[in-house]
Amino acid sequence: MTKYAMVIDLQRCAGCGGCIIACKNENNLSQGVSWASKISWTVGTFPNVRFTYIPTLCNHCQNAPCVAACPTGAMYKTENGITMLDTDKCIGCRYCMAACPYGVIHFNATESQAFWKDDTALMAGTSSPVEVTAAVGAKVMPYYNPEREATLPGIRPAGTVEKCTFCDHRLEEGLLPYCVEACPAQARIFGDLDDPSSDVSKLISRYQPMRLRESLGTEPKVYYIRGFHPGSYKKTYGGLG
Repeated sequence: MTKYAMVIDLQRCAGCGGCIIACKNENNLSQGVSWASKISWTVGTFPNVRFTYIPTLCNHCQNAPCVAACPTGAMYKTENGITMLDTDKCIGCRYCMAACPYGVIHFNATESQAFWKDDTALMAGTSSPVEVTAAVGAKVMPYYNPEREATLPGIRPAGTVEKCTFCDHRLEEGLLPYCVEACPAQARIFGDLDDPSSDVSKLISRYQPMRLRESLGTEPKVYYIRGFHPGSYKKTYGGLG
């Protein structure tokens, strides 16, 4: 059985934030909502300062606290290991948010993308958000991605939660998660953890990986390698097998 996982190579990662932007575009995220984010900090005193940057996303934990806490079964595990959400079952109780030790679940308290439904121009002689969307022949907003509708509402309704799904709609089409494809440094590698010949399995075996808060027993499926390591390997995006 396929068990998807992601390896993030912190030596290759340039901290550009391209993964964050790609995720927003692919999943029609509202302003202020990020399924992909980062942990960053600086250490030292100028001029001897070191900047540390760790990209983050849903860890798709094997023992997912959010799934255990959800009273309706809206948050659930798929056969391939993805922690998935059924918005039709979500009642907005936010128990999953309280249970998640990574803070990667967002609650839509108000209508998503409401800005683009405003028919009032900001100033005379300019187009309103509704007119801009109509001018480019788009649905809901100018940069709407209809492919997201394959497995989730293209824009999640108010009163429900949302989070990273490893771009499950792309996986069903034989494509990699968009953050993986968009990374200019090829710092994200995706694949089947149960396949010993996959790139993710090889990298985890070659380098001692780190996982966020793994002492909690959640068994995250996002692994971090290197940071700085003199070894090298052939660049790869991984694959679906």
